[in-house]
Amino acid sequence: MRKVPQLTVYFWIIKVLTTAMGEATSDYLVHRFPPVLAVGLGAIALAVSLVLQFAARRYVPWIYWLAVVMVAVFGTMAADVLHIQFGIPYFVSTAFFAVVLAVVFVAWNSVERTLSIHSINTPRREAFYWAAVLAAFALGTAAGDLTAVSLHLGYFWSGVMFAGLFALPALAYWLLRLNAILAFWIAYVLTRPVGASFADWTDKPRPLGLNYGNWAVSLVLTVVIVALVAYLSVTHSDVDSGEVDAQSVAVRG
Repeated sequence: MRKVPQLTVYFWIIKVLTTAMGEATSDYLVHRFPPVLAVGLGAIALAVSLVLQFAARRYVPWIYWLAVVMVAVFGTMAADVLHIQFGIPYFVSTAFFAVVLAVVFVAWNSVERTLSIHSINTPRREAFYWAAVLAAFALGTAAGDLTAVSLHLGYFWSGVMFAGLFALPALAYWLLRLNAILAFWIAYVLTRPVGASFADWTDKPRPLGLNYGNWAVSLVLTVVIVALVAYLSVTHSDVDSGEVDAQSVAVRG
């Protein structure tokens, strides 16, 4: 059975919310605790969530989205550490993570001959998938900071710009028959700067943002994400009906 959800509107909503939550949570942790400790805790939490995900025999909403949340938190930390701790410009970190993501895609495609998330049904394919997800999160974080800070767009207008760019792959897919896999991964990368930019705009002090605080933004987003994941766990709205039937048979057996 596949280890990832169907691509529904719930997938994209929760994906954007996790990027925003990851940004706010990462900012809270690195300012609340010593950066090295915060990154270490983030790495441990990510490792635990991925162990749970790989151990599961099928897609389980709360396990899958826990892993995505932890990737969001740690991916943000990874991108921010390069700039804050080592002084690496956002231009450089954005280019670096773009190269990393490209290398993951090339390796994945050369081994498995597909980059489709609909074929994530073996441990090796799942390993490539999560490597791509982590690189995509880090790339999106760096790109969002690049436009908001280095290019002086500000967090709000950076979010608006990326939200517009996020709609383009869908339009190109429907109107121009853009390859579905390419359209998905472009949109997937762009969800990160959309969510992160609006999260920064909401929690940053004035005049940069609305000054609600990263802990409050993180808490609210966590509650919303938990509610949506609980809904999916009950309704199975993001699982193919055939897989639901197969799971039922397996449980009865």
